[in-house]
Amino acid sequence: MTPQRVSLAVVTAAAIAAWTPRAAAQPIQRSLYVSVVNDAGAPVPNLGPSDFIVREDNATREVLSVAPADEPMQVAVLVDTSQGARNVIQFMRQELPAFVTTLTSPNESGRKNQVAIIAFGERPMVFAESTTSVKDLQKAINRIWSQSGSGAYFLDAVYETSQGFKKREASRPVIVALVAEGGELSYRQYDQVIDALRDAGAPLYALMFGTPSSSLADEIRNRNIVLDRGVTLTGGNREQLLAPQALGDRLKLLANQLTHQYRVTYARPQSLIPPEKITVSAAKPGLVARGTPVKEQKAARP
Repeated sequence: MTPQRVSLAVVTAAAIAAWTPRAAAQPIQRSLYVSVVNDAGAPVPNLGPSDFIVREDNATREVLSVAPADEPMQVAVLVDTSQGARNVIQFMRQELPAFVTTLTSPNESGRKNQVAIIAFGERPMVFAESTTSVKDLQKAINRIWSQSGSGAYFLDAVYETSQGFKKREASRPVIVALVAEGGELSYRQYDQVIDALRDAGAPLYALMFGTPSSSLADEIRNRNIVLDRGVTLTGGNREQLLAPQALGDRLKLLANQLTHQYRVTYARPQSLIPPEKITVSAAKPGLVARGTPVKEQKAARP
């Protein structure tokens, strides 16, 4: 080939590369932590890519891989110590030890989840900082008592806990709340709390004692919206316990769900505008999937 032809070939190849459509750019990968449960609420094992449907703003994405989620969780257990919770306190004290023991036991990769305990009768108060020590968590559980004349600050507790997760850059935060139906004294609006949850990347799991309140008070309305919309948007769950004796079984089931999640990785097209809504569902009928986006790791500073 003559030098002129070689030069022309190089120029032509460069021109073709320059005019390659932007759509040909390699897709980026994103992941979700996903729980999949059956009708009984038990986690479903041995699922693969074809068992999940991931959508971003209603656009279906290709699921690339599915693996057990073995990254350690940072679980904040919020406990209602207001006067309205006095009849359920004994069940919290009785059932929480087994729950935190399960969560802090080493997983198949030898990793342990951290657990914190935060009370919200009156202003939110940390009873136990995030730890893997069952001994320290038991000491915190022993401090759970109903405070006479106090009211619940549930929304404030969720907001402040979410802010704490974000500040510490928690990699896999989770909030589990034990709440007695009744009054609410928080001044936070529901959108503030939901935004804080989403910014932290923390799913909210709420176990509610008693019959749902039908009060039209702003505080109760804000709480109910968080327990509905906030739980759904973050990939958590809400359960109503009409009898506090059911707490032990529900905590056991929840611990099983949290410790048997999947990490679902999918492909997203290159785009300057991130999706507003990400959803995951199970392809098989009769199964329920709940997912929380995995937080993107910040690039290390040079």
